[in-house]
Amino acid sequence: MTVRKARTEDAGAIADIYRGYVEETAISFEYEAPDAAAMAERMEEAIAYLVAEDDGGRIIGFAYAHPFSARAAYRRSAEVTIYLDRNETGKGIGRKLYEALEDALRDTAVHNLYAIVMYPGSGSVEFHEKMGYRIAGRLTDCGEKFGRLWSVVYMEKMI
Repeated sequence: MTVRKARTEDAGAIADIYRGYVEETAISFEYEAPDAAAMAERMEEAIAYLVAEDDGGRIIGFAYAHPFSARAAYRRSAEVTIYLDRNETGKGIGRKLYEALEDALRDTAVHNLYAIVMYPGSGSVEFHEKMGYRIAGRLTDCGEKFGRLWSVVYMEKMI
């Protein structure tokens, strides 16, 4: 497995991975999955955007950081996100992606990382805790998807 900077031509594979999370889970609160063009636009807005490839060059996950807020006072803070091909979880890929993302962010002004994670039930809280994040706050029943309300936690880590 290799971790590298994402390229525009990766947008289709990234959109394919993300689509399942949008259409089949409440892990993403989006209702409609972005296509490759929309994903490429999002990639342009990121501070850092990485992909993981298997040995055959197939993209099996992605992680990125984007500004936490448009306000200049938040310039040292970033929201981080990670998604893996759902057949590739539990293999250490997420850890390698996040470690590489943190390394990339150390060369920027970013100091605070925030992850907004569905709570409870996705396994993401536990993953982030293993990566050194802590729960900073909880928003109860703040998102509605699939006819029910979902809570999220804000998790933070300083690098």
